[in-house]
Amino acid sequence: MTNTWSYEGLAEASRADRIDTVILAFTDHYGRLMGKRLDAEFFLEDPTGTHACDYLLTVDMEMEPVDGFSFSNWDLGYGDLHLAPDMNTIRPIPWLDSTALIMCDLLDHHGNPISVAPRSILRHQIQRLENFGVKAMVASELEYFLYRTSYRDAAFAGYDNLEPAGWYVEDYHLLQGSRTEDLNGAFRRHLKDMGIPVESTKGEFGRGQHELNIRWCDALEMADRHVLLKQCVKEVADQRGAAATFMAKPHGSEAGSSSHLHLSLWSMNQEENLFAGGVKLAGLDVSETFGSFLGGWLSHLQELMPCFAPTVNSYKRYQSQSWAPTGSAWSPDNRTAGFRIVGEGQSLRIECRVPGADVNPYLAYAAAIAAGLEGLESQTEAPPPLQGDAYQSQINPLPSNLREATQLFSSSSFVRDAFGDEVVDHYSHFWANESAAFEAAVTDWERKRYFERI
Repeated sequence: MTNTWSYEGLAEASRADRIDTVILAFTDHYGRLMGKRLDAEFFLEDPTGTHACDYLLTVDMEMEPVDGFSFSNWDLGYGDLHLAPDMNTIRPIPWLDSTALIMCDLLDHHGNPISVAPRSILRHQIQRLENFGVKAMVASELEYFLYRTSYRDAAFAGYDNLEPAGWYVEDYHLLQGSRTEDLNGAFRRHLKDMGIPVESTKGEFGRGQHELNIRWCDALEMADRHVLLKQCVKEVADQRGAAATFMAKPHGSEAGSSSHLHLSLWSMNQEENLFAGGVKLAGLDVSETFGSFLGGWLSHLQELMPCFAPTVNSYKRYQSQSWAPTGSAWSPDNRTAGFRIVGEGQSLRIECRVPGADVNPYLAYAAAIAAGLEGLESQTEAPPPLQGDAYQSQINPLPSNLREATQLFSSSSFVRDAFGDEVVDHYSHFWANESAAFEAAVTDWERKRYFERI
């Protein structure tokens, strides 16, 4: 399902002077790509990887080290971590000259996976699921807003009064969508050329909002594809004097941007969708495996919310009649529900509509697998499906903010059993610090409301 390069292919491209730079990359807690650019010949002489400062797993958005992490801190001297290239992920980067990129796992000085690294967390949950005898196949649907204002100009303008790429709601509109083909067309072609199969792009419900879908695959590969898709959109837009945002709710007056997650379980040889079966449930032909996995995911959604909604902005997307869910109900083909069941037979899958476009896919897929696996192990039954408008039901409302969600995450015995105390404490501290930073900030809304008239 991918045409990533082999080591030999990379070496051949280097000898032919088609590649002279190799990026070694990983994501931090926010899902941002971090890493180094290496001379290709230097890398090929010793392809074991490189090192980076371990403070990268303790910094905030401004790259300031945050106190209170046991993993890395001033007392420990902020040492190194090792970037170990995953040779199954070598890809050319077609929008950069003579450049290839390799995703890396993070290891300590003894060669052990760093437990709090996002890719390590997902790998651990995948292994737990495969030990149970099943494999998760997944897909991300990513939405984003496009602007004709450049990132640089947007920053100097305080991200205010940006020029949207479209000037009316363009959901499925081909005319308005054609006006951004200089960007969306480039995204599709570049992704395909780097070995990420593309399905489609389309206009969405906001002005200048679009969706880009890439093809489903196994969970680790999809998480890699997800972050590379975001990098492609941002860098190509930047090169063309435009900008894109993956904020969950960039404008109060516009729809939010989602990242719907599609998931199904398959046999280890990937020949049989284990969600399909002969059990009738809400008019669907499903298996007991489907019911148990869905039941587990629903049962633990609230405790895992920071993995699906990791920023203070995430929670502003959850509004009635906004196309984003406000609770954790499930229903067949119902876009008001947090969990929508789509497809049939081999295409049957769960669509989780909870995450926004700001999600870190490694953490989101790890959380989905952990919750569903607990459902399989406990043979949890899914609750009755929602009938009608989920916005009117108030079934299992989602946490209202990141601080509330973090407290549920930190205090959950299930989460600690699934992820381990080290991971839970590390991320709880990270999200609590993000909440505290927001709560200490004075916003434009406050100045506009109170400056003169209070």
